[in-house]
Amino acid sequence: MIRQGIYVVKELRCIDEGNYDLTTIAMPVLINFDAMKFPDAMHAYQSKQDDDIPTATGAHDRFWDYVANNPEAIHMVTWIMSDRGVLRSYRHMESWSINTYTFINDQGKATYVRFVWKPVLGVESLLQEEAIKIGGIDPDFHRKDLRNAIEKGAYPEYELGVQLIPVGDEDKYEIDVLDPTKFWPEEKIPVEIIGKMTLNRNIENYHTESEQVAFNPANVVPGIDFSNDPVLQGRLIAYHSAQLYRIGPNFQELPINKPVCPFHNNQRRGPMRTRIDVVHVNYHNNSLADNTPHETPIEEGGYEHFPKEVGGHTTRAHVDSVNDFYSQTRIFWNSLTPIEKMHTIEAFSYQLGNVVDESVRQQNVNLLANVDVELASTVADNIGVARPTGSHVPVSESYASLSQYHTPPSAYTKKVGVLIGDGFTDQEVLEVLEFFDQQKVFYDIISERLGYVTGANGTKIKVGKTFLTSGPYLVDSVYVVGGNSSNQKRFTQNVLEFMNMAYKLYKPIGIALTGQAMIQGPGMENLEGVVIAGNSDNFKLDFVAAIAQSRFWNRDDGTGPASLGMTGITK
Repeated sequence: MIRQGIYVVKELRCIDEGNYDLTTIAMPVLINFDAMKFPDAMHAYQSKQDDDIPTATGAHDRFWDYVANNPEAIHMVTWIMSDRGVLRSYRHMESWSINTYTFINDQGKATYVRFVWKPVLGVESLLQEEAIKIGGIDPDFHRKDLRNAIEKGAYPEYELGVQLIPVGDEDKYEIDVLDPTKFWPEEKIPVEIIGKMTLNRNIENYHTESEQVAFNPANVVPGIDFSNDPVLQGRLIAYHSAQLYRIGPNFQELPINKPVCPFHNNQRRGPMRTRIDVVHVNYHNNSLADNTPHETPIEEGGYEHFPKEVGGHTTRAHVDSVNDFYSQTRIFWNSLTPIEKMHTIEAFSYQLGNVVDESVRQQNVNLLANVDVELASTVADNIGVARPTGSHVPVSESYASLSQYHTPPSAYTKKVGVLIGDGFTDQEVLEVLEFFDQQKVFYDIISERLGYVTGANGTKIKVGKTFLTSGPYLVDSVYVVGGNSSNQKRFTQNVLEFMNMAYKLYKPIGIALTGQAMIQGPGMENLEGVVIAGNSDNFKLDFVAAIAQSRFWNRDDGTGPASLGMTGITK
């Protein structure tokens, strides 16, 4: 049974050998290369002891003091500050194992391996402003998105890829391939797709099927072994103890954790024991039970550890091969598009702008100068500290695989907010909504109140959201149908405010024939990403093409339609 540590799946692929627990996160690098420093990183991130503030953010002095004084952290932090840190949804999340494992073939040859899940939908992100607003409007946004997609049959899919380095070839690379604070460049170590995971069913009980799941990297199957990755070695020890404290003894007997293949062991006691054993001989070797149960012999497919040659002294020491904290971080920075760089600067400025201690702000700016002086200087200006005097590492390399803006455009499962009142043009709107259904474009019908809106010819459409319970942050695009309302002025203001913010957030906007009556001002046809039914020969196709593009970054000022005369209100 293959179990993945980000997504919880009820129906999993069963294999004869047992459970393989593959835990991954949404970036290919970790905050430290020493497993013993995990508690330090978590303590720094946690809230203060005196006031328990902040409770849900790392935008505070103690965390950023940790980053400034543990420079290996800057690589993962830069990934978090990029668009990768604000995912559009779990369905658009690429994730990596970070740690290095080994594949062992039937000839006993070992190959280093790292795993990556690649979403079939591609990688997409929210803007920081959207993420902040969504956190307050709907804290369950991501969970709802995942469940709703599965319920609608738009099953999220992730291709499982592996990157392989033969044991013995590790010195051919500029990085220590066992260092979890460094990624393996796809351009040099290609990703080979070996399978696919499809989430085709929602769990039925969140507590028993998600909260009680107990992943452990030590759960492997024949053919997969461990490397000397120092963080992996620490996780092999820590995870089992963590699950004992978190869930309790015999946690491996819970349905979500126990292997689905036949298994036997000599464990018989302990609190919360669920299995009823009738065989009372629980030791090995024995004569009373014909020496059963026993481990499956290697020659019959049992697990065999790869024999590693060991020499030297066992000690905890800083390894020189991990000392280059900045070259790969700069490669990541070089690989970002100008839009991604702008978002990363905004994120650093937001986070560090909440740091009270000026010295901590200055230390982080000085640290960032090793990655990029312009980045550090811009952040310094934004947070009120001196520009750094240093220079960044002389690295010009970049990799296309690190930018998420190479994701092919797709309208599939994007969500449209349909702003609608009474008196809409029945045939026009019904044809557009039917086309959305055909293309698997999701939509929310949004109006002044719940119930139904009625078209000019009597068509009734059920309203699922109101202007109070929805907003431009919760949808990927806006379809302005317009229409009539008992309070026309308020209705029109709500529509325009919704549309203005969507425009500011670079989202596509489609305007129906009745929606045009609500908008005043010339130049409408020249607004990028705004598709108008009256000016389009095939509105449905043009609007869905705009939805597929997702964002229109060339809206220069980003202030919204108000600056272009779109503030008129039809009485």
